[in-house]
Amino acid sequence: MNKGDSDDRRKSQSFFLYLIATIGVAVTTLILVQFRVHFNSTTIALVFLLLVLVVATLFGSRPALLTSLIAAFSLNFFFLPPLYTLTIAEPQNWISLFVFLAIAATVGQLSAKAKHRAEVAEGLYKELRGAFEQASQAEALKRSEKLKSSLLDAVSHDLRTPLTSIKAATTMLLEEHRKDAIHRTLNPERSGDLLEVIDEETDRLNSFVESMVELARIEAGDVNWRRTPVTADEIIANALQRASGITKNHAVTVKIEPNLPTLSVGPKAIAEVLYNLIDNAVKYSAVGGEIVIRSDRNKGTVRFSVDDEGIGIPLSERENVFHKFYRADKASKGFGMGLAIANGIIEAHDGRIWIEDAEHGTRFLFELPIEVSNE
Repeated sequence: MNKGDSDDRRKSQSFFLYLIATIGVAVTTLILVQFRVHFNSTTIALVFLLLVLVVATLFGSRPALLTSLIAAFSLNFFFLPPLYTLTIAEPQNWISLFVFLAIAATVGQLSAKAKHRAEVAEGLYKELRGAFEQASQAEALKRSEKLKSSLLDAVSHDLRTPLTSIKAATTMLLEEHRKDAIHRTLNPERSGDLLEVIDEETDRLNSFVESMVELARIEAGDVNWRRTPVTADEIIANALQRASGITKNHAVTVKIEPNLPTLSVGPKAIAEVLYNLIDNAVKYSAVGGEIVIRSDRNKGTVRFSVDDEGIGIPLSERENVFHKFYRADKASKGFGMGLAIANGIIEAHDGRIWIEDAEHGTRFLFELPIEVSNE
């Protein structure tokens, strides 16, 4: 459509709006004339004023201005004595007519402006909503790219490293096996060491895959932990029993508040959370350092905490450590999933997990609501 056609169409639309406004005044006048003996001039003026307001709301300021002028003419010609003339006998009626015209024009302009502002506001709202949606999509894409990058990093580091060790050890054993007995260089002790490397790295790969599967199930909500009554003492005892191998070079102190309420949770799942926190404390504490495990009541929750004597975690990274594949220490041999799994388990139990400063290092805490736990 060219500019000329667009102008013609705009003029046609404007003419149609003016025509409707004129017809509206004419129809209203015909109706009011039938009841003229029952209405005073003030009531009739209010009806015309209402018509102006409707036209302004529907069609805008210019049709409303035309309606005001025609309505003022009709009010004078049909309802103010002497009737059917453009003269006015009473001076007060002149005042009434001009007041009506001023009010009608003002109301029409205000209503039209209000409509325009509403349209502008709606347009801005749509633009803002579109901008937010685009921003959300951009943020989601950014997070997706970051996740893919983290996943690739995890695959390259946490899968390739043990596979490289397994491949190297296997290659050496195969080469030794192909040699005749005279030319073999590996003694039984060295061969045993290589087999231990294969065994350890295979366990590491298996643990990595199991962690990925467990995290995927938690994120998908595909978990149904059987909740049974358990005490804080039992949870801590189970976690420490599992962690006995990794804590043998550390001093472990346990402090449990007496008479804590029994929790109805998935015992193995919560013990897994505590084990991950203990494992994390061992990784970042020096040999011989103290690890303190506490459990107490905090308002409507039972709270567990694990303190280490490590270097601490900066505030800027404390939320990130609960994201999958994230490692605060890039040199760590961990998979970056233990804390993510712990976070998923605690959230599934309607609790929360967070980090605070400890006396000499870092304190990991989680709490479970008693009300939910004792259902």
